[in-house]
Amino acid sequence: MTGPAATFGFRDVDPAEKPSLVRGVFDRVASRYDLMNDLMSAGVHRLWKDAVAARLNPQPGEVIIDCAGGTGDMARRFAKMARAAQLRRGGDDAAIHIIDYNAEMIAAGRERGGEPEITWTVGDAQRLPLPDASANAYVISFGIRNVTDISQALREARRVLKPGGRFLCLEFSQPATEALRKAYDAYSFKVIPAIGELVAKDRASYQYLVESIRRFPDQRTFVDLITKAGFGKAGYTNFTGGVAALHHGWAV
Repeated sequence: MTGPAATFGFRDVDPAEKPSLVRGVFDRVASRYDLMNDLMSAGVHRLWKDAVAARLNPQPGEVIIDCAGGTGDMARRFAKMARAAQLRRGGDDAAIHIIDYNAEMIAAGRERGGEPEITWTVGDAQRLPLPDASANAYVISFGIRNVTDISQALREARRVLKPGGRFLCLEFSQPATEALRKAYDAYSFKVIPAIGELVAKDRASYQYLVESIRRFPDQRTFVDLITKAGFGKAGYTNFTGGVAALHHGWAV
């Protein structure tokens, strides 16, 4: 092992091994990723993503990084909102950069079409192909738990943001009550892998996704990581009782 262990579901693996393991998962699920999200969340993930876009409030002329943006569903929201603001009051086009480690996810997104403001790049959240202080906002949705070194990804987000830039992270998190945790665990471990097997013909990948959620830091622990990475006023908003959470901070 080349360093401290990385998590891959409930397994601890060599950090050098994790990127290829995660890439294999998303290679297998890319073509049905959006459908599976709808089935697993009964469409609620769309409401969460709408709330993130509203909080971001994209503006004309802004440079926005959609890290782990995969199929582009968040970036399309941002582009349409920025263009609507541009039509109301003018200004330059927004520039929305989707950066995702998985080429299959990028390809699946491109097949669905995009908006003129969007560019697509295969890249690593831990080593973003962007200069320092070049972006107004950084968003990562359901992607940071798949990164090998979460703290390094947070430092990279801070590096590429201009002073005052916005950081938003939507991720599955820890339900706020014991009753909800028990119900969510039962659903996650019994239903989600079964849906994966039935619809995507891939139980193992969805078993990993469920396990990866359980290994992700709880809301307050993740706030501490965001603060240590150099963000100010870090905090979070729970969605659906903490099943997901929107974490946020400001580049200072």
